[in-house]
Amino acid sequence: MSNSPKNRSSKPNNGLVRHIIVSVISLLVILALAVVFLGYRYFQQALQPLNVNDNQVSQIYIPLGASNKQIGEILQNQKIVKSGMVFDYYVKSNNLVNLRAGYYQLKPSMTLKTIAQQLQKGGSDEPIQSTKGKVLVAEGANIEQISQEVGQRTDFSKSDFIKLMKDQSFIKQLAKRFPDLLSSAMKAQGVRYRLEGYLYPATYEVKKNMSLKQLATLMVAKSDQVLHPYYKQIKKTKMTIQQVLTLASLVEKEGSKQSDRQIMAGVFLNRIDQNMPIQSDISVLYAINKPSKNLTQKDLQTNSPYNLYINSGFGPGPFDSPSLNAVKAVLHPTQRSKGYLYFVANTKTGKIYYAQTFAQHQKNIHSIQTKNQKKQ
Repeated sequence: MSNSPKNRSSKPNNGLVRHIIVSVISLLVILALAVVFLGYRYFQQALQPLNVNDNQVSQIYIPLGASNKQIGEILQNQKIVKSGMVFDYYVKSNNLVNLRAGYYQLKPSMTLKTIAQQLQKGGSDEPIQSTKGKVLVAEGANIEQISQEVGQRTDFSKSDFIKLMKDQSFIKQLAKRFPDLLSSAMKAQGVRYRLEGYLYPATYEVKKNMSLKQLATLMVAKSDQVLHPYYKQIKKTKMTIQQVLTLASLVEKEGSKQSDRQIMAGVFLNRIDQNMPIQSDISVLYAINKPSKNLTQKDLQTNSPYNLYINSGFGPGPFDSPSLNAVKAVLHPTQRSKGYLYFVANTKTGKIYYAQTFAQHQKNIHSIQTKNQKKQ
């Protein structure tokens, strides 16, 4: 029957269903509009500079063959643009072609138009400084530490500096320019960095538009200038420049007083004459590539040509950039006639104790420990 309870209840149910469907569709429409609005707003914001107040220059490298999408990702990752995707869209929609590889000086305050125009002009083949800066190569700093200083004080990155230190073409150019300085370094086998020890400790002004190669060349040229008056004297020692700088790089860190450095240099030379390993902790720290560490027995047995605990002779080359005073200590060692083969420092007082035999050396160590315990 048409007036049954079942038929009477079907109409309200259909109305409820329609209401729910309309509500869901309305909600979806609102959500879609919200997404479109937010997307449009984000897009418009991404077209603007990332930060109009941020004029900090960053050196950005665009590799050869990078697509617009890859370039956008690089710019976003380096915090130059807000969205790499939007940058990609902007370039394509404005038909901006031929974005070129190279090193660029870019800022978060730049518009996408300005950035794209820069990329169309082309960048430098090598890193270039955009503002004046200063780099301090500290006495006893190695190339890894120098690279950190360069990365912190200039527009150049640490990785760019390390890459340059491995650039054999660049190193060969330097060897031709500074043959007296670098001839023995070029013949060395098993070196980690061929220019280790040849970046002279000093403060270098990094001028605007100076390239990274020019900065590194300045450091090598300074070494050549400082050592030039001593080349004949070094030749008379029958040591190479590489060998002199290797010993100088050890005494640079082993001793602080010049008088101690000269005695230490004599100890190292005495050990080399007797074909004994130099056994300097500095060599082991370099071998394990850690500037400071309490060395273990395992560390002392590290399989590396730089580990002069287990290898006799000079090893591959310098461990850091030595000062002229350290070089002079090697050229003018003292008390060699006493036959010292060992030394140990009292870290509390700084006093160095020397010994001719291992037994005497052990006594010195015991004496230092006893004195320090009494003072505690």
